Amino acid sequence: MTDFEGLKALVTGGASGIGRATAELLAERGASVAVLDLDPSSVEKPLLGYRADVTDDASVRQAVAAAVADLGGLDVVVNNAGIGAQGTVEDNDDEEWHRVLNVNVIGMVRVARAALPHLRESSRAAIVNTCSIAATAGLPQRALYSATKGAVYSLTLAMAADHLREGVRVNCVNPGTADTPWVGRLLDSASDPAAERAALAARQPSGRLVSAAEVAGAIAYLASPLSGATTGTSLAVDGGMQGLRLRPVGQ
Repeated sequence: MTDFEGLKALVTGGASGIGRATAELLAERGASVAVLDLDPSSVEKPLLGYRADVTDDASVRQAVAAAVADLGGLDVVVNNAGIGAQGTVEDNDDEEWHRVLNVNVIGMVRVARAALPHLRESSRAAIVNTCSIAATAGLPQRALYSATKGAVYSLTLAMAADHLREGVRVNCVNPGTADTPWVGRLLDSASDPAAERAALAARQPSGRLVSAAEVAGAIAYLASPLSGATTGTSLAVDGGMQGLRLRPVGQ
């Protein structure tokens, strides 16, 4: 497909995992792509890499400006940078709450704020935020993470309303548990990594983890001009976790 031919895209957290898969897919489909990441050293052509810390407004503005200058404009922003958190409401102190909210929510605000003046100049502008199944389903030991992703979901709807008449579509993807480096580190820290992986896979009706490529495909759909009538939408990529209630095997 060449639906992104001539478009300029920016992907945060694009050096690994879902972000890397998304950046590469957009490039394959014709986009010129800039990756913003804390460590863009692994980013290779045709992707362009820029160092950015989404918790630092000056860093974000500088990186977005540099990327837009090199790309020659901006049509698509994929707000993907984020971090995880475990525990109940009792398990993380105020500092950790502020840290994770700063990355997962306010980080997206900083990127969108820097990008919007450029997106308004595009006739095919789109923002896609990486949300999570944790925004819409109660998961154990994920209070802080779920709170941030619930905020991203609501933020997506509000941004879609604010910017529709400016020609900027805003949507989000809600992945289930994805087979990414972060999940890999989570599994490595478990007392029984194999059992933990099996448990994470089993809670998705598909019986397996979601791949980064599958999430990237959903992001590309929402970002593409082919979905020009789609805004204010969340797209679940969760192996049926949100909507399906299957009987146990054998029943």
